[in-house]
Amino acid sequence: MHELAICQALMSQVETIASERNASHVVSIVIGMGPLSGVEAQLLQHAYPVASAGTVAEGAELVIESLPVRIKCLQCGHESDAKPNKLVCSHCGDWRTTLISGDELMLMSIELEKASDDHDDGDGPEPGATIH
Repeated sequence: MHELAICQALMSQVETIASERNASHVVSIVIGMGPLSGVEAQLLQHAYPVASAGTVAEGAELVIESLPVRIKCLQCGHESDAKPNKLVCSHCGDWRTTLISGDELMLMSIELEKASDDHDDGDGPEPGATIH
């Protein structure tokens, strides 16, 4: 299952970002995934707890947002949404199109929680910060 390897790479990226921002914990991770990415969302959700165990993201929520398939027609130049199995221009019906989006898998945002330092003003930990 390559979804586990994808989650492990995601955890590496998340840990780097969290470390750069001195975060103590990751609250949530949002990824965008197109239907042509070659990744199964359900398998990714199942692999996530294994990949995040022992990391700064352990217990964080993983949100997967579906991204649309978008194409550009090579004949008329029109851009439109398309079905994953029917990449034809919605304007002129031509099949000669270029994929603009729909095959991506990207980290969209991370909500981080910073630990309070020793010089805390008594208000508790800093609120979570969302990184886009």
